[in-house]
Amino acid sequence: MLGFSAIGGPSMDFLTHQLDHILGAIHRFELTPWKMVGFLGSVMFTSRWFVQLYYTRKLKRVVMPLSFWWLSVIGSALLLSYFIFGKNDSVGILSNFFPSFVSVYNLVVHMREMKRRSLVESEV
Repeated sequence: MLGFSAIGGPSMDFLTHQLDHILGAIHRFELTPWKMVGFLGSVMFTSRWFVQLYYTRKLKRVVMPLSFWWLSVIGSALLLSYFIFGKNDSVGILSNFFPSFVSVYNLVVHMREMKRRSLVESEV
């Protein structure tokens, strides 16, 4: 239960209990190979936005570079692997399943466009 002190803030007992809970969770943390896969997938999936931001600022227009889609596909694959084999978490599977297909689709479209442009340029 959330206790409050006379001045209106949380009581020290509540804060001490919460700190004990947090420290206990950190103490029980176990880094497994599957968690490493999950962390790597999360870092890759998140880093795609920094890549997108970099290219958008560099070119002064909104850009989704090819590396954005590669990071999306690889990050999604790693996260799906973690949620399927490492954690067996249906929420994680569902939340990463659809974005992985969108990322693969956009990667294919992007690569087709690059191929089309190179063919047009070679004809000129």
